[in-house]
Amino acid sequence: MADAMADRLGEPASAPTSESAMEHGRIVVGVDGSEPSLHALRWADRQSGLTGAALEAVTAWEMPASFGWGGAVPGLPEGYDLGANAAEALADAVAQALPPDRADKVNQVTVMGNPAQVLLDRGEGAELIVVGVRGLGTFRATLLGSVSHTVTVHAPCPVVVVRGTSEQGD
Repeated sequence: MADAMADRLGEPASAPTSESAMEHGRIVVGVDGSEPSLHALRWADRQSGLTGAALEAVTAWEMPASFGWGGAVPGLPEGYDLGANAAEALADAVAQALPPDRADKVNQVTVMGNPAQVLLDRGEGAELIVVGVRGLGTFRATLLGSVSHTVTVHAPCPVVVVRGTSEQGD
């Protein structure tokens, strides 16, 4: 599915490039900085340690629709880079969730796009996709849209949905 989407967009499909990913597979985990996503990152890191798969933490960001595509973003300083801000937030999340020796081994990927679609695209060729869930419930997820739901329904590989602990309110 992602290859077809990439072909329509004129972009090549991504393939794992690290030696570990080629030998032992790749685990893709969605990280948005929320506590459930940090919990998912910790789970994916443990799984990576067990299987030898490379760990890829992915953050997606979108240009807010109200800003449009044609000009400067109101309220942001000139030259402000939303992508760099997203990459910094991902690096902070990885550093917060994992010990330094494990965090250094994580391939951090920041992509502009819809979070569910980005994870589906990055999941091509992966052994596993891991996502956290905020526990909003079926009805609210239907109304609000749900990255975890979309990924589980359309993923090109197995998906693990990690629920937070009860102390997190999930």
